[in-house]
Amino acid sequence: MPKISKKAGAMPPSPIRKLVPFAEKAKKEGRKIYHLNIGQPDIESPQVMLDAIKNSNIRVIEYSHSAGNESYRRKLAAYYQRFSMPVNMEDIIITTGGSEAIAIAMMTCFNPGDEIIIPEPFYANYNGFSCAADVIVKPIRSSIESGFALPPVSEFEKLITPKTRGIMICNPGNPTGYLYTREELEALKAIALKHDLYLLSDEVYREFCYDGKQYVSVMHLEGADNNVILLDSISKRYSACGARIGALISKNKEVMAAALRFAQARLSPPTFGQVGAEAALDTPQSYFDTVLKEYTMRRDFVIEALNKMDGVFCPKPSGAFYCIARLPIDNADTFCQWLLESFNHDGQTVMLAPATGFYSTPGAGLDEVRIAYVLNKNDLQSAMNCLEAALKVYPGRKVDSKTKAAIS
Repeated sequence: MPKISKKAGAMPPSPIRKLVPFAEKAKKEGRKIYHLNIGQPDIESPQVMLDAIKNSNIRVIEYSHSAGNESYRRKLAAYYQRFSMPVNMEDIIITTGGSEAIAIAMMTCFNPGDEIIIPEPFYANYNGFSCAADVIVKPIRSSIESGFALPPVSEFEKLITPKTRGIMICNPGNPTGYLYTREELEALKAIALKHDLYLLSDEVYREFCYDGKQYVSVMHLEGADNNVILLDSISKRYSACGARIGALISKNKEVMAAALRFAQARLSPPTFGQVGAEAALDTPQSYFDTVLKEYTMRRDFVIEALNKMDGVFCPKPSGAFYCIARLPIDNADTFCQWLLESFNHDGQTVMLAPATGFYSTPGAGLDEVRIAYVLNKNDLQSAMNCLEAALKVYPGRKVDSKTKAAIS
């Protein structure tokens, strides 16, 4: 029997989706599952987007330009300009989701064996994209105690070798919800310029910034046009994950010319996804105001509920719709599987994502989980009740010294 490639064998499973078989079995057994494991919003997509797809008069679903429809790219450039980002149509390649934007960026910028520094915990699929491109991830640890703030520049310097070619961040962050400050981004720019590195920034959650805090893009950094690559997607902005439309943006003409060759190899991005995405740019501000208010309420509720639970700690995120919580458990993978296989709270349970999959460092995140607060408040209330009940009876619960003393 022929063997699969070494690359295929090394490709990591998704920590977000690997528990799906256990969830399916639990559902067949009649248990209701509250899905806090995946960033699939329950917010309705903008009506203007849905209407454009529904009312399209396309008779032949033909290839678009490999960089995406010109009308969409022109309109999308205007969207970025509203955020004071100096982006033109020529600086944009439309991709099949943000995932393809990341994959193309890695193949464009890095050679096999090159190293990229990524603050961890980070979006789990960065590991997969790096594996596919034969790029080596060098993680730099951010801590839950600091709310996952960017580590000091000195820590980055320690990791830089002759093989280092780039730094990658997610801002606002998945899975932490951390929102980078301008000072932190300026520090990253200084490192990138000093060592001639690419600075890749995944900014798909820019619409979700809380408490009046300001979103700052890498495209706002002056003097770094040839180093900066912006990665984007409509999935979260318009609650349109299945449309599969993303974008790769850079002012570096050599990068864009090379990236286009990869885009040409896959022919073109989805036709109807582009139709919807172009129309979605006309979404009224009231839509975003309502969505932001809803997510703020959900965040506040979940963070408060988590920190009231015995032995649980969760910093308050400033962006996106995720948080990382530290739980009094022995092993997050075991706990999350146990919730689906063995736990039942009034016919209900909760599905979480083990944080181990969001770290590249072996053994990191063993007592942490990622929670996506993408459900309505009633469901979030039930999910938090399930989690609190589960932690009380989980066989692998950690007992702190105070509790041990009380028991003895």
